[in-house]
Amino acid sequence: MELPRIIELPKIEDYRGNLTFVQNCDQIPFDIARVYWTYDVPGGVVRGSHAHKENESLIVAASGSFDVILSDGIREYKFSLNRSYRGLYVPVNYWRTLDNFSSGSVCMVLSSKPYSEDDYIRDYDEYLEYMRNLYGKDY
Repeated sequence: MELPRIIELPKIEDYRGNLTFVQNCDQIPFDIARVYWTYDVPGGVVRGSHAHKENESLIVAASGSFDVILSDGIREYKFSLNRSYRGLYVPVNYWRTLDNFSSGSVCMVLSSKPYSEDDYIRDYDEYLEYMRNLYGKDY
């Protein structure tokens, strides 16, 4: 499996404020098919709690901060996102959970695929079974 990683996005600094941008395949390893964002997340609420079979993502803290916990069914990775010029690349087949949202945070997600409910695995036990079927019984 490809590993998740932080991707540094361009940061153009100016006395009037900074600018960051993303272009297809220039900074990220996929073409962007969908962009969505979550905001006004109440304190203590967890978002995500799913995996994608085909969709790759770049998760950016456009404002504020939050944590992203990724699991491949064996290992767990925790990323704290709090800079709008850093994105977390999430390859396919990682279970994701987002929590610890700061007040006023905005989580922006760039996706490689249009929305399709068939691409989601929303039950963790089903996810583990899917991974065993994909990578073998010893997974």
